[in-house]
Amino acid sequence: MSLPRPVPSPLRRLCCAAGAALAACCAHAQPPTLVPSPASSPANPEAAGLIHLGTNFAGHGDYASAEIAYRQILERAEFPVSDQKTALLGLAHMYRKAGALTKAVAIYEKFLKEFPDDPRVPDAYLDLGRTLRDMGAYNLALTDFYSVINSTLKLPAQGFDHYTLLAKTAQFEIAQTYYESGDFAEAGKFFTRVRLLDLAASDRARAHFMAGCAQQRAGDLDNAVGTLRTYLEQWPDDENVPEARYVLATALDELKRPQEALSATLALLNTEHTRVASDPRRWIYWQRRTGNQLANRFFQNGDAINALAIYDCLASLSPDPGWRLPVLYQTALCYERLFQTDRARAAYQAIMDAAKPKAGAPAPTAEITELGGMAQWRQAHLEWREGINHRLTEVLAPSTMGASSKTAAPPLPAS
Repeated sequence: MSLPRPVPSPLRRLCCAAGAALAACCAHAQPPTLVPSPASSPANPEAAGLIHLGTNFAGHGDYASAEIAYRQILERAEFPVSDQKTALLGLAHMYRKAGALTKAVAIYEKFLKEFPDDPRVPDAYLDLGRTLRDMGAYNLALTDFYSVINSTLKLPAQGFDHYTLLAKTAQFEIAQTYYESGDFAEAGKFFTRVRLLDLAASDRARAHFMAGCAQQRAGDLDNAVGTLRTYLEQWPDDENVPEARYVLATALDELKRPQEALSATLALLNTEHTRVASDPRRWIYWQRRTGNQLANRFFQNGDAINALAIYDCLASLSPDPGWRLPVLYQTALCYERLFQTDRARAAYQAIMDAAKPKAGAPAPTAEITELGGMAQWRQAHLEWREGINHRLTEVLAPSTMGASSKTAAPPLPAS
């Protein structure tokens, strides 16, 4: 029989597929929620109806109809300037939502140029900065976010609460822009400042979490560990807790502190069911990703015992064969490393049995069928290796016995 060939990790493939389905769970912080802008109501009843139509059409994704409604206001001189300004901002919002970012930028810039004294100027700067950031124009976006802060200082006291929150939101967006541009060191500094502002608890928690993520991405691992541990203590119910535990475990692993990384991973995997049930999709994704990544790292570094401890926890996350059987395969590999061949053989046999078609049951998926073939190959390899060891023992046994007899003490002479 040929030497064993390497086999891909079915669990790694499964986690990669789950990651594609959960792009929304990546570390993209959301800014504080703003209160409505202190803009005046439409002056013309017909304009009010068209603005309402445009807003509804845009909300339902009918962007062509929304554009028609807004342009009817912009192209008719009889409508008041105040209504045309509202329609202009509505058109810009619609373009941004539709993904027509270049058009949105042009409309926002037109508004800011023609109506520099409008009370909605800070809001326009904020949305313009977000649009430019989405286009990858990070420096221009930063300029507009700073313009939000500067413009709020020039406005009257009316709408003070809104403008105050706008300025705080702009600071949040500045930190986020540095993060997305890859300047994680600067992002960490700004998120640390933002979390000290007088914001809603959920917004401060999010900034705290993002500060730790930025420090980890910047390579400031010791501070990242401290920030994330403080975050987990202060905000145990925040929605970003599962991802924070992943980042914490990753940072500890990079610091070569395997036992602490193991503890952080097991803390995530053993989270009580009630907390997971609050957002099962997010929790399960980060549990699987963290467990698989750290277990694979332990296994590759020759630490099969800790890898096995994580795989055992991973197996309990779901009874679905599509998840449980790949985890069982990984545990079998650990048993091989630990020379527990009976347990390894039993695990492979369980996978092979699950991969066999059964009367009256749905046919196994292609992935499970492939996994059954891999388990069969590993089991055959185990038998081949044990056969080789047995034959080597038989071959070496006589020579060992002969060597022993040669070194034995000579018999005593007869009396």
